[in-house]
Amino acid sequence: MHATPFKRTLLSLTMFSVLPLTGYAQTSTGTNAEDPLNLPSMEVRASADASAEGLRPAYAGGQVARGGRVGVLGNRDNMETPFALTSYTQMLIQDQQAASVGDVLLNDPAVRVARGFGNYQQVYLVRGLPIFSDDMSYNGLYGLLPRQYLGAELVERVEVLRGANAFLNGAAPGGSGLGGAVNVVPKRAPNTPLNQVTAGVRSGGEAYVAGDFARRSEDDRFGLRLNMARRDGDTSVDDASQELSLVSLGADYRHNGLRISADLGHQDHQLDALQPSITFAPGVDITSAPDASQSIAQPWTYSNARDNFGTLRVEYDFNEVFTGWAAAGMRQSDESTSFANPTVNNAQGDSSSSRFDNTREDKVRTGEAGLRARFNTGAVGHTVTASASTFHSEERNAYGMSGAFAGNIYNPSDVIAPAPTVFTGGDLSNPLLVGRVQTRSLALADVLSFMDDRLQVTVGARHQNIKTDSYDYNTGDRNVGASYSDSAVTPVAGVLYRFTPGLSGYVNYIEGLVKGDVAPDLANGQPVTNAGEGQEPFKTEQVEAGLKYDGGRIGGGISVFQSRKEVAGVEDAEFQIIGHQRNRGVELTAFGQPMPGLTVLGGLSLLDTELESNDAIGSPTTQANVGVDWMVPGVNGLSVDARAIHTSSQYADLDNTQKVPSWSRFDLGARYTTLVNDEQQLTLRARVENVADRDYWASAGGYPGAGYLTVGAPRTFILSTTLDF
Repeated sequence: MHATPFKRTLLSLTMFSVLPLTGYAQTSTGTNAEDPLNLPSMEVRASADASAEGLRPAYAGGQVARGGRVGVLGNRDNMETPFALTSYTQMLIQDQQAASVGDVLLNDPAVRVARGFGNYQQVYLVRGLPIFSDDMSYNGLYGLLPRQYLGAELVERVEVLRGANAFLNGAAPGGSGLGGAVNVVPKRAPNTPLNQVTAGVRSGGEAYVAGDFARRSEDDRFGLRLNMARRDGDTSVDDASQELSLVSLGADYRHNGLRISADLGHQDHQLDALQPSITFAPGVDITSAPDASQSIAQPWTYSNARDNFGTLRVEYDFNEVFTGWAAAGMRQSDESTSFANPTVNNAQGDSSSSRFDNTREDKVRTGEAGLRARFNTGAVGHTVTASASTFHSEERNAYGMSGAFAGNIYNPSDVIAPAPTVFTGGDLSNPLLVGRVQTRSLALADVLSFMDDRLQVTVGARHQNIKTDSYDYNTGDRNVGASYSDSAVTPVAGVLYRFTPGLSGYVNYIEGLVKGDVAPDLANGQPVTNAGEGQEPFKTEQVEAGLKYDGGRIGGGISVFQSRKEVAGVEDAEFQIIGHQRNRGVELTAFGQPMPGLTVLGGLSLLDTELESNDAIGSPTTQANVGVDWMVPGVNGLSVDARAIHTSSQYADLDNTQKVPSWSRFDLGARYTTLVNDEQQLTLRARVENVADRDYWASAGGYPGAGYLTVGAPRTFILSTTLDF
């Protein structure tokens, strides 16, 4: 894919952006109030979730916020929440030139980014357990975001809740999210006009341009924010290319206790010859990663995904006690893909691959409604929340697979695309309905406050119903034996105590929830006595304790946790629960600005997993992140940053015979901010990721029971300029 005309356009825009323009000075990316280049920062007063509180303010340094959405409990301050939560801000996204949600989450020590099973979908491994990208929530609603990938230009904040969360958010409809949750906060119009244009280029020649524009009405009641972005060109991997087009419009209205917010979005993401996922055959040791800058993909492989989505949320204060809200959203998606993921058969890297084509269409409808009451009974304060939610999705799908062809991951060669006719399901040009997922839930919670709010106790429960139906790819007939319907109740209990205004301690018990498996007809060639029987929903039981610190300029926390997840299998010819996967760990986080001009962000995650006396797939024992951002003294407007990411060894198979080596990556960046014509702010950014150009396996697995590997990105240079006018 080549983009010469687009690059010419980009060059023109880049040259244009440095010319003096008249207009309003806008948001500063700096954090030192004494720096004359730092114009007053934007205050996003209108809340994305239509709550009266609005966005939680950014912490010192501006890279993370002081709190975020805690599911049904709403927007809460981090120091008053008995759960582990980090909210990454738009400032961090811009300064690191992040292209996707996955790029943002690389800053979290408990999160690593993997790949979907057999495709290019981003998967986020939190505490060793996956969150599929289509199980992220958008303003608190599941299933609305693009299924494979989400451009960072749509995002105001990325909120990561570490740990089980079935009560807080409900069961994720895609069957993931047992180890955590990711919520994306959309952008809203700030209290001052915004005109911002960014243009840039990445290694390989990929060009980029984006616009961010916002206005509020004169009476401040109504606001609009428009975001547009376009990426096109070759990536840092030879012969690989991508194209991204997106646009979103966010609107909000507030008056006399009524708050309304709405979003419309479109994303078109096209990939050609990107690095495939790689599997090592049983008994074959994991060898070194291939040259990351050379694509081993077949030139005819691709992935095209188009998504349209929208949300509407309304909140109303009936009086000083009662607040009600309702929200709804829809998404429609179309995907077409062709993959050829190799399986390595020996230490020399010889492999076999098959072409796999797939077409998919998704329709999603989701919504929630709730009522919150705040009152006192004697010396005890109450915040009681009742909520009901529903989710409905339909999937149309068809596939075709070819016979196998030979290759080598260290010496790749192109083959003529074989016909995907050996193993097929449905019509690729007209996919039929193959799956339907329906969930419904009711939740009730009370946050009780004692001792002038120093002690808070959270109790609640959610009743969840999960129903899935499967249909034959060729006939559209319902597969009765593969359909599922069951319910479960997931409770929560949390206690938080503020020892001082800057030190909180907490403990919680909470559960994760996914639908149970359906018993197969055969196991190891033998009949299963309860074939077609669905298991009760699988639960993850989690206990966690921690401390949170807020020193005003520097903050952080430490938490210890343990969770147990049910595992099903066949024993004595019966499909049943045969064991548990146990995950336990320790997490440390630190963030803030310990001294003027120096911002830090990082942490450490120590994880110990056990599944049938072995480590679970894709669960490194150690993950560490250290990031610093320094405003250079004596050079007004110049900042430099550095980030180190370390992931220890992990296993790619349940028997723990295939060990994936540890890896470390170093990133460097710089930015320079100046004023043009004494009014417009111009920011120049440069970044180098994977400075040492190390070849490494970035992740193992990402889909339960699968141990495929992904190749880390090579050294990548990123340059951009942003003009606020």
